[in-house]
Amino acid sequence: MLKDITIGQYFPGNSVVHRLDPRFKIIITGVLIAMLFSADSFIGLGVGVIFLLISFLLSQIPFKLMLKSLKPIVPIILFTSVLNIFFLEGVTIFKLGFLKITVEGLRTSAFMIIRIIALIMGSSLLTYTTSPITLTDAIERLLSPLKKIKLPVHELAMMMTIALRFIPTLIEETDKIMSAQKARGADMESGSLLQRAKALTPILIPLFVSAFRRAEELALAMECRCYQGGDGRTRLRQLHSSGADYFALGLSIVFFDLVLLLNCLMG
Repeated sequence: MLKDITIGQYFPGNSVVHRLDPRFKIIITGVLIAMLFSADSFIGLGVGVIFLLISFLLSQIPFKLMLKSLKPIVPIILFTSVLNIFFLEGVTIFKLGFLKITVEGLRTSAFMIIRIIALIMGSSLLTYTTSPITLTDAIERLLSPLKKIKLPVHELAMMMTIALRFIPTLIEETDKIMSAQKARGADMESGSLLQRAKALTPILIPLFVSAFRRAEELALAMECRCYQGGDGRTRLRQLHSSGADYFALGLSIVFFDLVLLLNCLMG
C-alpha cells in the first residue's frame, strides 16, 4: 500500500501541461479546487471533472499511475460513503434495524466520492508535472507581495517544497523499516486495534530518527554550499509566461463560470 502513494513525486515530460508556467499551474489548481467545491449538482461537478480529464490527457501521465495513487484513499472513501448512505435522512429504499439506505444518502455518497477523487487527482497532477525546484520558485513569486509586511517568503516556500519532496522518501523509508521488522518476527496485522497501534512503535521510532538524520544532512549540505536564499539569489531557469499560460488560465475561469452559472440555473 505504501508503494502506491505517489504524492510529491515528479514525472518528467514534455507535454503541454509540463511546459506551462508553474505559477499559472498553481493558480489553475486553485481554480479547479474552487470549481469542485462550488458545484452543488452532478452536472456542475461533471464540468469540473471534464476540465480535469482534459488536463490529465494533455499531461500524458499514464492513467494507471493515477489509479495507483488513489488506492491509499480507498478506506477514506469507503468510510465517508458508509456514513452518508446509512445515516442521512430521506426517502428510505432499504431498512434493516436502525440502518437504512435513503435516496439522499446514495446521492450524497456518490457526489462526495466523485469530489474527493477529483480533488486528489487535480492536486496530484500539479506535483506530477512540476519539479520541486520550479515549484519553489513559483510559490515564492506568488507570495512575493507578502515581503512588504516582512514575511519570510523564501523560507516558507522552501519549507513547503522540501516537505513535499520528502514525502516519497519517508514513505520508502517506512516500507523498508516495516519489512525489516517483519523479518525479525514483528506482527503488525493481527490483534486488536490497541495491539496494532502498539506494534507501530518499532516503526515510528526508527522513522523519526531517520527523518531527523536526513534533515540534519540536508542542512549541513546547504551550509557547506554556502546556500543563501531570498534577495540576491540567482536562478538557473527564469520563469516566463506565454500565451499558452494565459489561455489555460482563461479556459479554467470559463469552466469555473460555467459551474457557477449551472448553480444559479439549477438552484
